[in-house]
Amino acid sequence: MAHILSAVSGTQSDVVPIARALISVSDKSGIVELCTYLHSKNVELLSTGGTAKKLREAGLPCIDVSDYTGSPECLDGRVKTLHPKVHGGLLGVRGNPQHEKDMAANGIGKIDMTILNLYPFEATVAKGAAFEQCIENVDIGGPSMLRSTAKNHAFTTIVTSPDQYDEVKACLEEKGGTTLALRKKFAARAFSLSAAYDSAIASWFTKELGEESPVVTRVYKPEFPLKYGCNPHQKPASISSLLNSDLPFAVLNGTPGYINLLDAANAWLLVKELREATGLAAASSFKHVSPAGAAVAVPLKDVECAAYEVTPENAAKLTPSALAYLRARNADPMCSFGDYAAVSDVVDEATALILKKEVSDGIVAPGYTPEALAILKSKKGGKFIVLEAKADFTPDAVEYREVYGMTFSQKRNDIIITKEHMTKNVVTKGGVEALTEDAIRDMIVASICVKYTQSNSVGFAKDGMMVGVGAGQQSRVDCVKLAGRKVTTWYLRQHPKVLGLQFKQGVKRQDRVNARVRYIEGDFTDEERARWEANFDAVPEPLTAAEKDAFMKEASGVTISSDAFFPFRDSIDHASKVGVSFVAQPGGSVQDPQVTSCCDDYGMKMSFTGVRLFHH
Repeated sequence: MAHILSAVSGTQSDVVPIARALISVSDKSGIVELCTYLHSKNVELLSTGGTAKKLREAGLPCIDVSDYTGSPECLDGRVKTLHPKVHGGLLGVRGNPQHEKDMAANGIGKIDMTILNLYPFEATVAKGAAFEQCIENVDIGGPSMLRSTAKNHAFTTIVTSPDQYDEVKACLEEKGGTTLALRKKFAARAFSLSAAYDSAIASWFTKELGEESPVVTRVYKPEFPLKYGCNPHQKPASISSLLNSDLPFAVLNGTPGYINLLDAANAWLLVKELREATGLAAASSFKHVSPAGAAVAVPLKDVECAAYEVTPENAAKLTPSALAYLRARNADPMCSFGDYAAVSDVVDEATALILKKEVSDGIVAPGYTPEALAILKSKKGGKFIVLEAKADFTPDAVEYREVYGMTFSQKRNDIIITKEHMTKNVVTKGGVEALTEDAIRDMIVASICVKYTQSNSVGFAKDGMMVGVGAGQQSRVDCVKLAGRKVTTWYLRQHPKVLGLQFKQGVKRQDRVNARVRYIEGDFTDEERARWEANFDAVPEPLTAAEKDAFMKEASGVTISSDAFFPFRDSIDHASKVGVSFVAQPGGSVQDPQVTSCCDDYGMKMSFTGVRLFHH
């Protein structure tokens, strides 16, 4: 059994003044400003190599570590700070008689603060550097000083990131030194950094050997607390970032919740990929981590303007972003009530004005004009959530999830659906020549939408917008029936009798939306019918089943996409009832010939994309 060391006692103090600091940083942002402040407080500065050069160029006096220790840097800089005068100065327990005696006998002065960050090992690997160069960027002296300082945090302060500099200055200014609470907090972060750094090295080295990594260490930095998790009883809850990495979004307004942020992440990825794949402004409307709607900027027809309560004159003035969100919201406006929106382009005033009149929780976009931001910040009494997606954010290639004591990892689903997926394997009669450009666009829109929909899922698209999304069903044909019902409702919202409904003055927008849907569905209870009829000056005549059927027989040009293969023809049979002309699916079922024959029977054109898109 390993020998366990006993604690070493000394003279404990809450506030420790800083008389000498050792600085050795690879990331030099903010270091001159911090050291200028330390110098103004009469702190002696020790430094190495490039850091010392930068400080001197700024007019700051500093002592080279090699002069301080009496030992020159050697071995191409591999040995700079590995010396008893450095580590003794960091590890010596203040007020301990033996330590004080040893330090005096060996000429070791006390070092009260270490400011460092580590060689950029992960960045070197990411650039594709050779094995030998990666090895050279394995920091030795930095982690050693980090651990020495953090271990002796009762007396020494370890600073490992520029984002800590302001806190250091504030503490020194207020207290005249660093507090024990600050030193403990910084030490904990330092040990986490050390663990993450060593894990990255171990993982990379093991992969170079062609073996599985012996250990995976992921270190998180808490960013902000959440009110609760999925449900009010799930407390505590918070959002963290990977240490030394940013969050993908900046919060410009409001306080996002757990589900808000899940919606934002999925919604943003969806519109970002739609933009890349189609070249058109894109928008999505999310609820409970699945899209209620998604669309690209395709001009509205007059009948759509009437159904969406937009005058043709105002429709002509819509910007691409506004047009995309208007379409996304109107895929299923009942389900979009209280949505989380995402827009691929900078949000302008026209888009903000559409959002202003809708019941919505928040939005994520790459930016906002000043006018748009002012409108959105005033929404919901100032509580509307506004997130700005960071253009330079790059997620890790591998994602992790913890469930019931198990940690799952997988490569991110980073495949981008493109035109090629829709045209490379058209298996129905007529081949690829039978696909129109509009059909290909809708296949892309529907496929990217189901990529971010809880599986099993299918989606129907027409004119650049989703018109029905079926999410989270165990049976694929049930997905088709669920989404198909939404397609029918979308179409029938354009029926003359629906467009002609005369509401009482003062009936709210969402109440009009809901009343139209219930009129189409028609399955009222007696009590519900009385409340529904109260929306109108005169009770509307029913929309009969025969009228619905006659109207739906004219439906055509709809695309269906599925996140996995259709195992039987029943899904295609049902899709034929809602105007489907085009089908996109991965293929790969033993029933592919049967499903293909079924599509030919209905005159549908089907592409096998070869890409399954399950999402959980």
